[in-house]
Amino acid sequence: MTDVKVEIKGQVGLISLSSNDRLNRINAATLNDISESVVKLDRDDKVKVIVIRGGEKAFSSGLSATEFVKTVNMSMLEDMSENFAKIADARKPVIAEVSGYAIGIGFEIALACDMIFCSDNAWFSVPDLSMGTVPGFGSTQRLPKAVGKAKAMEMILSGRAVGAQEAERVGLVSRIIPLMYLHDETMKAADIIASQPPVAISTAKELIKTAVGNTDLEEGLEIEKQVYKSSLESDEYRANLENMIKK
Repeated sequence: MTDVKVEIKGQVGLISLSSNDRLNRINAATLNDISESVVKLDRDDKVKVIVIRGGEKAFSSGLSATEFVKTVNMSMLEDMSENFAKIADARKPVIAEVSGYAIGIGFEIALACDMIFCSDNAWFSVPDLSMGTVPGFGSTQRLPKAVGKAKAMEMILSGRAVGAQEAERVGLVSRIIPLMYLHDETMKAADIIASQPPVAISTAKELIKTAVGNTDLEEGLEIEKQVYKSSLESDEYRANLENMIKK
């Protein structure tokens, strides 16, 4: 059983996964706990950034295959897909803090986040094909957008695990941090992001998501231009500009 603990530290909402075996396996109930925690933090005005972290041995080693096969049904799969959407659709930035293994559905949780900060002992893999199925919660769609078609094809079709250095090289992770400093540095980065004006943060996040979606460059630039014009007329912009002038 993986426990999901939620804390608020300053302006950062922290979701921590832990289990007795330190593997942080995910089942439907655990995934629901994670997504509902994201939703609650996303609605909390005190929170500006959300961090999801596992333990040193594993962010999450994925599903318990035996348990999943015994309990899976179509309704459960729909609910699980909706829970992934809740993580991916959060208005506030969501950071995955990954050390050790991020495997299968555990990797897909990290992929649903906006950024991945990982330790130097991190490993990422998508082993679903070895079980005679395909990834069902985002890998075939989010992974190519993160690393490109060729690398995503290799990872998904072969199941080969990718280490931290390769993950950074192909753009899968934002930053590699030595394990002993990972949590502190992740929280520092979250605090810096949280210090930015909140509407600007959420708007920038949505514009970036537009860029990695199916929008072509010309359309994306037009959307950016219109949003930028609107931001210059916002109360948030005027208030921040006044504060800068006073300084």
